[in-house]
Amino acid sequence: MTNPDTSAPDIDYRLAFDLAPLGMALSRQRVMVDCNQALCDMFGATREQLLGQSFQMLYPSAAEYERTGARIAPILGRNGTYADDRVMKRVDGRFKGETFWCHVTGRALQRAEPHEAGIWSFEDLSSRRAVRAELTPREREVAALLMDGLTSKEIGKALAISHRTVEIHRARLMRKYQAHSTPDLVHRLLAG
Repeated sequence: MTNPDTSAPDIDYRLAFDLAPLGMALSRQRVMVDCNQALCDMFGATREQLLGQSFQMLYPSAAEYERTGARIAPILGRNGTYADDRVMKRVDGRFKGETFWCHVTGRALQRAEPHEAGIWSFEDLSSRRAVRAELTPREREVAALLMDGLTSKEIGKALAISHRTVEIHRARLMRKYQAHSTPDLVHRLLAG
């Protein structure tokens, strides 16, 4: 058995969390109990503005926050992790209220209670993918799932709506993005 390298420096995990290049947050019952500077910078807020607040403040609407929580809970409970691209909202500063695409990844610390406690990372995708058209909350959800490659039936199941309703939202997205087909729409959504 080899001896561990005693010359290696101790890792300051608090400093690693604070200086991580991605936005990070620790949560309890979907309330931010800690976050790093990258998250504050991304959402244009101070730690004081975010700590103790519900993640709802980072969503374009309360309905999107509620639907997202309901949609991800069973997946977190089953897999322990969840990731997607979604539209989020800046909190304060010169870009207050601006929406942007964000890649969100989370881990439930207890699968049996997926929202009890978790750790979340946020990556701002706005430099690669802009939110160009005015989209409804449901159109944003459908767009995010289209970009994940889901069919209308799969999107309908994920959002608990009929596949026909998904097709209506997809048609509206195609008009707004002036897309000629679903692959063209996905390309335009990904390109911003």
